[in-house]
Amino acid sequence: MYATRNIALLLLLYALGVLPAHAQKKPNIILVMVDDMGYSDLGAYGSEIHTPNIDKLAHEGLRLREFYNNSICAPTRASLVTGQYPHKAGIGYFNVNLGLPAYQGYLNQQSLTFAEVLKQAGYNTIISGKWHVGDDSAYWPAQRGFDKSYGFIGGASNYYDIGNYTDKAPPVELVENNKKIQLAPDKYLTDEITDHAITYINESAKNSKPFFLYLAYNAPHWPLQAPAENIAKYKGKYHIGWDSLRNERIARQRQLGIANPAQAIAKRDSIVPYWESLTYDEKILWEKKMEVYAAMLDRVDENIGKLLATLKQLKKDDNTLIVFISDNGAQGGFATSGARRKQRNSGPIGTAGSYEYQEQGWAYVSNTPHTNYKNNMHEGGISAPFIAWFPKKIKAGTIAQGTAHLIDIAPTFYDVAGAKYPASFKGVNTNPLPGVSLSHLLFNGTPIDRGTPIFWERAGNRAVRKGQWKLVSTFPEKTWELYDIATDRGETKNLAAARPEVVKELADDYAKWAAANDVEPFEKLRPAFQGLPGTGGSGPGSGGAGGRSSGGATVQPVRRGAGN
Repeated sequence: MYATRNIALLLLLYALGVLPAHAQKKPNIILVMVDDMGYSDLGAYGSEIHTPNIDKLAHEGLRLREFYNNSICAPTRASLVTGQYPHKAGIGYFNVNLGLPAYQGYLNQQSLTFAEVLKQAGYNTIISGKWHVGDDSAYWPAQRGFDKSYGFIGGASNYYDIGNYTDKAPPVELVENNKKIQLAPDKYLTDEITDHAITYINESAKNSKPFFLYLAYNAPHWPLQAPAENIAKYKGKYHIGWDSLRNERIARQRQLGIANPAQAIAKRDSIVPYWESLTYDEKILWEKKMEVYAAMLDRVDENIGKLLATLKQLKKDDNTLIVFISDNGAQGGFATSGARRKQRNSGPIGTAGSYEYQEQGWAYVSNTPHTNYKNNMHEGGISAPFIAWFPKKIKAGTIAQGTAHLIDIAPTFYDVAGAKYPASFKGVNTNPLPGVSLSHLLFNGTPIDRGTPIFWERAGNRAVRKGQWKLVSTFPEKTWELYDIATDRGETKNLAAARPEVVKELADDYAKWAAANDVEPFEKLRPAFQGLPGTGGSGPGSGGAGGRSSGGATVQPVRRGAGN
């Protein structure tokens, strides 16, 4: 009788989520990251792009209004994979070695990957997609804790004909479990990334271990390439142009509760021509680019649908946490001039032979309602959607303020998995985790109690977020701008002159953080890496930042640096 009562009590406590993680069946964890997707590019964040499966995760789970990344691919992935700030993990600039530990271009041994930690907690660990945190084979996923791995190693990839290199098609190292492979003819990389992940999940289901999957798509990163059937869905969809589309997205964001009507939105980007000033032929060209960009995200969503169907078939959907994010904001920079040339142009936009880019007019829409672009520390560069889904654990339809960062994801996963982050690993002392677990926010709705600011530095661009305040500086300028994000997330009113005491406080915080993380002045590093990713355009390190928008008259489009 007593045994029956005890079992009933345990079942009740388990159902209520009261039992500690180690006493429960450990959940599966899936982390989905897309590449170069703007804040407003999902239906659940105000987009017209058809993303029903991702929107399902949002409406049945939680969305954050404020989730931050590191503004560009490799530093973002360094923080995500390790839970460290990028310099502390060894990738303070990019996946290139600049000869200093904080800028070595690959993950150091002191910064453990979530695969290494979760593996010790009994997880099967899987990655499928983009790596970009260590080009040398000594630093590939299989060497950093992943049991199964498929994907490309570097920063960018075609979506078709990978491995069939020409003088104009950039080399892409496609690897499965440490072996170099080629993409099969007529295969589309987004589909292959998902299909390999599903294969690994099915293999994992044969044992009793939970699985961790890092699903890292390269879509919608350039080049613009997508299956014809997805492109066809958007034929004529963008005839209204970027000015009207931005207004429509803002209206939807306010209706959804993603954008606060009391907050100022970014001013119109003065570098972007007014849509109605373009010729008919120019409009047709630009429309086609956005049709393909939308198709690429549409295809990602279809693949998320396949993944969800697999979880349901395996009866793992009720015990799986899924987190969905983007690595940075959409990329600005017109292709009318400058260093980022088209690699090839042997077919229409969207096909395997094309090598087109979204460019600034549409990127300005993608980052709605924020200002600026990828590799810039204004909100358009570092803001991303954040969606968390866990049936019966996360309250459906939740929209929270958040103010979370990449460094918080690894602690969250360890908390959920009941995994202990070790003080040492394989004889090496580990870097302490600077982030906080989001589990109380996700499961209980408790606001984040961080206690310390969030910091950024990349290619001389710097920022600090502390409470309502944000301090930001764009290289080569040294002066700080100050914004009250609580009322002005569009960063329209610089309060630095009016609140010098706040500027000093946050600047002092930044100086201490920079010293602790071995951040070097960008001008000191500059001579060593002219011409490397993110150094072209309007000054070293511009990296696709676009340009600070001030609204007003149309000016001649200019080229900004690319970066990966």
